[in-house]
This record gives sequence, C-alpha cells and structure tokens, in this order.
Amino acid sequence: MRLAIMGSGGVGGYFGARLAQAGEDVTFIARGEHLNAMRRGGLHVSSPQGDLDLAPVTVTDDPAEVGTVDAVIVAVKAWQVPAAAEAIRPMVGPDTLVLPLENGVEATDHLAEALGEAPVLNGLCGILAWREAPGRIRHAGVDPFVRFGTRLPGQRAAAERLKAAFDRAPGVEAEMPEDIEAAVWSKFLFICAMSGIGSLTRAPLGVTRRLPETRRLTEQILIEIEAVARARGVDLPPDAVERALAFIDALPAESTASMQRDIMAGRPSELEAQNGAVVRLGREAGVATPVNAMIHAALLPQENAARGLEAGTD
Repeated sequence: MRLAIMGSGGVGGYFGARLAQAGEDVTFIARGEHLNAMRRGGLHVSSPQGDLDLAPVTVTDDPAEVGTVDAVIVAVKAWQVPAAAEAIRPMVGPDTLVLPLENGVEATDHLAEALGEAPVLNGLCGILAWREAPGRIRHAGVDPFVRFGTRLPGQRAAAERLKAAFDRAPGVEAEMPEDIEAAVWSKFLFICAMSGIGSLTRAPLGVTRRLPETRRLTEQILIEIEAVARARGVDLPPDAVERALAFIDALPAESTASMQRDIMAGRPSELEAQNGAVVRLGREAGVATPVNAMIHAALLPQENAARGLEAGTD
C-alpha cells in the first residue's frame, strides 16, 4: 500500500518504520531537525521488538508533494489534529482512508468535520515510545498494537487491506474490534488517568500506583471517565476500570505519559483533549467529574503559559 505518516514522532515513527520494513511504500511527514536528520541518515528505531535502521526513507514537510495515497496515518498530538486535517487534504482522494492514532476520543470527529465522513476511520494504538533525538525513535514498553474500525460500510474492504499491511509489519499487532468506540474509550481510560496523575505529581508511574493516596486518586479519575462514557452510550465492559488499573500496574515503573512529559518540559500538551475533555463531555452528559476538573484547573495556568495565552485577571 502507499501510506503517509502525518506526524513522525514516537507513534508515527515507530509504526511507519515497521510498515516500511514490511515493504509498504511509506512517506513520512516531518519537520525541523527531525526532517533534516531523516533526510541525511534515515530513521533509527530502538525497540525490545528489534532495532531497525531504515535508510533511505521518503520524507517531506509538504504533504502536497506526496499526492494521493491509500491511507494516511495521523499520529500528531491530539491538539494538532484540526491543523493536520487541513494539511493532509492533498493526500486524500476518493478511496483514501484516514486513520487517527491519537490519545483522546475526539480525533475522529475533528477529522470528519474537515474531510467529510467518507475517508475517516476510528482508531487507537498502544505503545510507550518517543523521539529521543532527531531521526531516532525509542520504543521502551508495551507490545505495540493498532486497533481500528470503520464508520461506514463502504470502508470495509479498504480497511481490511490496511489491516493486512499492519499484519505484515514485524513488531506490530493489528486488530479490527467489533466495537471500536468501546475500544477507543477503554484506551482513553488508562491513558487519561496516567496522564492526569503523572502531570499533577510529576512522578513516574511506579510511584503514583504504589502510594495509597495517589492510587486512590487514579481510581477516582477512572471511575469518572467510565461514568462519562456510559452516559454517552459507550458499551464498555463491566470491569473496564479494573482492566485499566491492571494495564497501569503492568507498565514499567519508570513510565511517564506523553502529556506528562510535555507539561514537565513546558510545552503545549494534550490537557484539553484528555482531562479537559472528560470535564467538557461530562458536563454535556450531566455527569459530575470533580477530580478531573481539579486536575484540569490545576494544570491550566501552565498550559496557558506554554501556549502563550494570558492568564486570567481579577
């Protein structure tokens, strides 16, 4: 398949590299020093699944140069999705699929608003990875997986071809769940809780899950997210909170969420797409979310500063 990776950091860099390793025609969209390093020396992936030196690679900062592709994998930060939707327009033809792999539960709707319903799938991924230097991706934990599903019957055949491409990629598990909405919210449960507690405490996961006080706070975050999901008609499994906690407990003790790393570095983060979204969607559904509201409020001054927004005044 001819594939484009919109966002070539930890997520896009890893999955794009594995797809290219399997022989797919992959173009990476990158920028800045990452773009320059990939042009000079390709893309290096360090991973428990096996290291990979991918060189040369096809990489550009201009999606208009790429032309129409079979699928665009959108792997930017959640808050960057609206801009990414506009940028990828030149690559989206009548038979193109667009697969979001963001944290959060709203990326698919944002993409469909910009591009129409026809190309957009719903999806998620699981991986603990980041860009450790220009041209270098570090995969440190979680056996990488991609899960996605169709929103329209006409997408099925093309989606199955995309799954077959992922199936050929080493170091990737692909699945098309029957209920992709429940799968997306199940992932949102643990990543939002992990992001919120980690960003608030600045501590790694091994600390926050071990201390009784922060573990209880994590459980309260999960309970609120579950309540919002059920109020919105999402058919989560009965033990969704327990499953999320088990996943958190199984991660490496030194794990941190990407939102946490961004906040600690003073960069714009996914706060509004994660804990902020719980508060906003809960309000729409008539569900109280006081713990998520506290986390959102506590982190908002720093988030606004990272975005260059003025703080409120008396």
